[in-house]
Amino acid sequence: MTAAPIRLLIADDHAVVRAGLRALLEGEPDFDVIAEAESGEEAVRLAGRLTPDVVLMDLRFAGPGAGIDGIEAVRRLATAAPDVPVLMLTSYSGRTDVVRALEAGARGYVLKAGPPEELFRAVRGAASGIMALASEVVGALVGQVVSPDHELTGREIEVVRLMAEGRSNRAIAQSLFLSEATVKTHLVRIYRKLSVENRAAAVSEAVRRGLLDLD
Repeated sequence: MTAAPIRLLIADDHAVVRAGLRALLEGEPDFDVIAEAESGEEAVRLAGRLTPDVVLMDLRFAGPGAGIDGIEAVRRLATAAPDVPVLMLTSYSGRTDVVRALEAGARGYVLKAGPPEELFRAVRGAASGIMALASEVVGALVGQVVSPDHELTGREIEVVRLMAEGRSNRAIAQSLFLSEATVKTHLVRIYRKLSVENRAAAVSEAVRRGLLDLD
């Protein structure tokens, strides 16, 4: 039996951008764009009514009467549709923007200028509960841990970087030439050091604590 497609809601204030994203996403057999929103408020209303599998949310909505931004929309969705993951899809990759989005509850952060495959992977990851960050964002985020009480090894930093990209344990193992058992051991240690219980929380908590250098 063929799996049901991932139902998507696109929220962006530019009609041309929404049309381009719809065409791109619907070119994938497992994606179905069920609605579009031109404001953060509309995205919250539609998500609460339609419960899509993933919301692709712009960071900033411009123009007269733009209303709330994407960050506030994510916060409101946490109440209106708590089971609907939100993937930020934006042109902005600064420290403040990334941290605010993750702290608000975004499941991932992808740049509009990135390769389509990165967007597809992030959407599928968000739908399955996996945190996904754009490679450019990850490259800027990952640095050295500065707190001696939560020090991550160089290998653990590499695991966090790949985990943030939405890689599975098998993919991480292949990339780092490790066994899957070793990757699982690293994950246990990372979770313990960051006091979290899952992959998405590990990336989010590392960013929140400033354990990943955004400069």
